[in-house]
Amino acid sequence: MTNEEILAQYGPREAMEYDVVIVGGGPAGLSTAIRLKQQATSAGQELSVVVLEKGSEPGAHILSGAVIDPRALNELIPDWKAKGAPLNQLVTDEAMSFFSEKSAFRTPNFLLPECSQNHGNYVVRLGHVVKWLAEQAEGLGVEIFPGFAAAEVLFNADGSVKGVATGNMGVAKSGEPGDNFQIGMELLGKYTIFAEGARGHLGKQLIAQFSLDDGKDPQTYGIGIKELWEIDPARHQPGFVFHSAGWPMESDTYGGAFLYHLEDNKIALGFITGLGYSNPYLSPFEEFQRWKTHPNVRWYFEGEEHGLKPAKRLAYGARAITAGGLLSLPKTIFPGGALVGCDAGFLNVSRIKGVHAAMKTGMLAAEAAFEAIKNGRQHDELSAYPEAFEASWLHAELNKSRNFKSWFKWGLTVATLANGFEQFALRGNFPWTLHRDKPDHAYLKPASECKPINYPKPDGKITFDRLSSVFISSANHEENQPSHLTLKDASAPVKINLAKYAGPEARYCPAGVYEFIRGEDGQDKLQINAANCVHCKTCDIKDPTQNIVWVTPEGGGGPNYSGM
Repeated sequence: MTNEEILAQYGPREAMEYDVVIVGGGPAGLSTAIRLKQQATSAGQELSVVVLEKGSEPGAHILSGAVIDPRALNELIPDWKAKGAPLNQLVTDEAMSFFSEKSAFRTPNFLLPECSQNHGNYVVRLGHVVKWLAEQAEGLGVEIFPGFAAAEVLFNADGSVKGVATGNMGVAKSGEPGDNFQIGMELLGKYTIFAEGARGHLGKQLIAQFSLDDGKDPQTYGIGIKELWEIDPARHQPGFVFHSAGWPMESDTYGGAFLYHLEDNKIALGFITGLGYSNPYLSPFEEFQRWKTHPNVRWYFEGEEHGLKPAKRLAYGARAITAGGLLSLPKTIFPGGALVGCDAGFLNVSRIKGVHAAMKTGMLAAEAAFEAIKNGRQHDELSAYPEAFEASWLHAELNKSRNFKSWFKWGLTVATLANGFEQFALRGNFPWTLHRDKPDHAYLKPASECKPINYPKPDGKITFDRLSSVFISSANHEENQPSHLTLKDASAPVKINLAKYAGPEARYCPAGVYEFIRGEDGQDKLQINAANCVHCKTCDIKDPTQNIVWVTPEGGGGPNYSGM
């Protein structure tokens, strides 16, 4: 049954009205909610705010490195230390190295540009920070509904956004309502703020609906793949922040890695691959596993022959990140709502940081929405939000790094030298702006023009396969539901992707969701293992025909990162 048929038979949906509806319980959404309530309290006014979070709890779907710049948090909750915010590990040292296969060159710290410096920042487990933010929001009276996925944007007769509807629960794989069927509900607001993270399902629709990206550079993305490990105390340096570029990536492919030392002998490590790569044989997951075998990295996991405690991999996850920066930012407002955080693309790729930007944009949108509601407005454009952004320290920061990603179209060497000159010598004040003109999926070349990459088999100690990795992501979906990974044309994966590009979805997916198998009729077909999905959105971004569309599964489904 279509959603329209379900509504006709089981509707109408229950509707709940709020002053502000927020979609997404990450740093951007929760900062929006907190700032709204702070302003209402200061003004002595009542203001109803609700946050919808598709994960099973706040933080369940949150994945980031993460090193946090506390600037926005200082503005939002100045006494965060006294309130027990889990920012426990201050950065104590940092390094930036360029890898060849067996060696590394470390850039002297005095040559690191400002965007690469981390003094005053904190190494955190972002899931823990998000849980704490949710507690602060609830303490102010914000309603948070975890396990409820916003599946549909609702519009007024004049075309303005009036809210969202949550997905139906208990729909069987056949598309028919099952025994436990529950129709979704409508959450209506004077303004609706979308904070879904990178490549947000509804944000993507709104950008298209209102042509918000007209005149902007195409957004560009990376996929970040991360693991959390516990290592021997002898090889742990609390607060050490390490980044690398170069091997194992080819010089024409954007990518880099990080290794962050948390407290309690924990290290977070990960690899970011720019999704504008051209070789369909490239596998971001395998590049990450290969990176761990570099002598400067594997040293942290070895040493049993010296009596050291064996290292233990604790968790795994993957998530797309927005990397286009200021030049790819869409218009962030439309009648009835706004985009904040990575739903719009505010991450600063030169700093490899987006949490402070997400929080700041949430605060700015909240201030604009509160002022509008206080003046009796609703469902119009919050023009004060982009105006405040353009006057903010965040805009100045993003403007300095606007060219960072564009330099990489000339390869790693040129990009490193150009970015070094622009950021170190000119402090980001380059007189020209470089533009991009193609989305990531358009860069993929036919397999016949590319060289296959033979990746080594995992050893099960330092390197691993996808399925064992997905297992420790705690990914879980209701099995008897329609696949949330949908195809516009069911024949395209075999006729185009497999025939022309050697089936890249089997490699760019970090969770083993896509497999090409031989059917009983002897014909190739694409098998989609939707239960493995960790909601990274890479398939929605990189599919060369843009045939794969990620939609929301039942609320509560997906990974459970437990403090990743």
